Amino acid sequence: MNGSRPSRRSALRLLGIAPLAAGGLPTASGTAHANRIPKDARPGGAYDRFLAKLAAEDGFSGTVLLAHRGRTVLARAYGMADKEKKIPNTIDTIYNLASAAKPFTALAIVQLAQQRKLGFHEKLGTYLDGLPADIAETVTVHHLLTHTGGMGDPTRPGDQAPSQKVFMSAEEQLADLRKRIREQRLEFTPGARHAYSSMGMEVLGEVVAKVSGQTFWDYVHENVFVPARMTRSGYFTRPQWLSDERIAHPYMYQSDGSRVDAVRNLDKGAVLGGAPGSNAARQWVGYGGGGGFSTAPDLVRFALALRGGKLLGHAYTELFQSGKVPVPPRRGAGTSDPAVQEAFQAYGVTAPVVGGQRLIGHGGGIGGGNTNWSIYLDSDWVGVILCNYDLDIQPIIARERQAVIGS
Repeated sequence: MNGSRPSRRSALRLLGIAPLAAGGLPTASGTAHANRIPKDARPGGAYDRFLAKLAAEDGFSGTVLLAHRGRTVLARAYGMADKEKKIPNTIDTIYNLASAAKPFTALAIVQLAQQRKLGFHEKLGTYLDGLPADIAETVTVHHLLTHTGGMGDPTRPGDQAPSQKVFMSAEEQLADLRKRIREQRLEFTPGARHAYSSMGMEVLGEVVAKVSGQTFWDYVHENVFVPARMTRSGYFTRPQWLSDERIAHPYMYQSDGSRVDAVRNLDKGAVLGGAPGSNAARQWVGYGGGGGFSTAPDLVRFALALRGGKLLGHAYTELFQSGKVPVPPRRGAGTSDPAVQEAFQAYGVTAPVVGGQRLIGHGGGIGGGNTNWSIYLDSDWVGVILCNYDLDIQPIIARERQAVIGS
């Protein structure tokens, strides 16, 4: 009897479901679907060739994924996740997202607002005790979600020197963070302008914990990662980062031209990536300001869950991803992609208009790592770039956009 049943794989084919590829995502097979794929985005296309050349010159180490309507179009992995153990990067390698995890914090806040447990225009003093009066009485949740709260950023050059402290537990790290939050001083009147603030997002992590009654990490796991089926994502501790062979180690460029493993060399600091002298592995675990871990396929699942209404209702999904505050273009070194027509800040995600299309996403950088994920709202594409080298990620992002929308 059992021998007469079709195999699961055969049954899937009979149902018209493509075989699984990168991280369990279906591939972009089928003539009708393939005909909608721009040639530059396909395997062997301009984007693929650009990445291969960069990796061959040891200018890229990491994982890249393009997906259209949830189906993998291009998936590539280059370099080593752990050079000492000779473990290569794969499509399913886990990377520290750095600030590209900030949207998880913002999404948690919007979920709690949808549940009527907090208000966007409530002052921070409504939720947190012990804040300086000017912050407690004037800064709102909305301000922090849009980086208009006037708070500082330890990753911004010249803002403050990165901490050299190596934390040995989550409790120790949280105690230090809570102390620094309550020592903050406003840099400008809240709402007066846009200025990126990691500290503001750290404060929102505290709001999530206070309002939900859970730890920040438990809340995000249960309400973001689980419903999105992000099975390889989490806020991993430094011991996990060091021992789990699924997780890529960041390789920091040094002034002598060498690259060192940041997790195994906590005394070493960044030269090119992150704040000068910083080392993200000195933290015990990431928090509201970033430092969550994920894979390229999991970030596609996040996009599908967000767009499919599994994380927020329709109205609050639109609220989360719609532009709120214009962001002026950067000038000088590291300027924005010239293809960006308009740039806006949404709730925790950037929301530019590129080549006539709306995008949302976020990037991140630490010593030895750069990340970026983008959701192309108008054409159902998702692009993910995860690397464990210091590098200028902007040209890669620009090539991805050119491949997907020709801009």
